[in-house]
Amino acid sequence: MRLYQMQDSGNCYKVRLLAHKLGLPLELVDIDILKGESRTEDFLARNPNGRVPALELEDGTTLAESNAIMFYLAEGTPFLPQDRRARARALQWMFFEQYSHEPYIAVARFWWTIKPGGREERKDRFAEWHERGYQALAVMERHLARHDWFAGNACSIADFALYAYTHVAHEGAFDLAPYKAIGRWMDRIRNAPDHIPMEWRSSV
Repeated sequence: MRLYQMQDSGNCYKVRLLAHKLGLPLELVDIDILKGESRTEDFLARNPNGRVPALELEDGTTLAESNAIMFYLAEGTPFLPQDRRARARALQWMFFEQYSHEPYIAVARFWWTIKPGGREERKDRFAEWHERGYQALAVMERHLARHDWFAGNACSIADFALYAYTHVAHEGAFDLAPYKAIGRWMDRIRNAPDHIPMEWRSSV
């Protein structure tokens, strides 16, 4: 399979992390969104939404949207709960990640750290992003104070979905120090077998 991706994108990292844990080889094709490479005619033919990640499957078809890609890859593995309620919980937290978490924590990180000149260009937005991002972190903290994982009794794709941008939230000027339960949860993920950091790069 071929993953069209950006190395420092959390949405791409979550797919690489899951694939590595499952031992699935991926050919990585870097797309520089800052240079408009996700808006070329060739890339838009793969993903009309013009975003990464996009996963090209063995038959040449393409899947887009990071959480949908993870759902596909995790089918039949321990990372996608088989229990009906736990499976729904995984989806619940993955929708939360894309609607209430990523639009603030990931976006703040992009403009604070990744986009050249972004801090000054979007300085009027950081207060809102931080307010809403801390709201999402508070929801996670309350859950993790009572549970080790987000769906069922084991690590799942819901955890990878939320870990991807949470563990680099400080790069968007978020202070994670007060969130003790989140800190312990991140340690559990980091210390699990076959974990890879965001900057790690391999075909598997």
